[in-house]
Amino acid sequence: MERLRRCPGSRQVSDTHDEVEAGNEAAAPTATAVLEHVVSSIVDDADAVRVEALPSKGRIKLQVKVGPGDLGRVIGRRGRTAQSIRTVVRAAATRDGVEVDVDFVDD
Repeated sequence: MERLRRCPGSRQVSDTHDEVEAGNEAAAPTATAVLEHVVSSIVDDADAVRVEALPSKGRIKLQVKVGPGDLGRVIGRRGRTAQSIRTVVRAAATRDGVEVDVDFVDD
């Protein structure tokens, strides 16, 4: 049975996001689009940016892969850029009604 819950802004959101299939970006479309846009704006090779959505403990893990040499640019000094990206993407995920984690992976 599908449960509905209220989110901020009084929208009804389904709790079926736990059944996300691997690689399905439709689970958090707003968060995925925001993440892809922000990371593409930072890196040198925007065409090499890949975002993959994976289910993880009742949340969605968004894995970001960038081209060679761009990972340091995305992480930033002491991880400040990466933490800022995570904050913005988590805020965008509230519009999707899901919780997300963002991982940056070297490809």
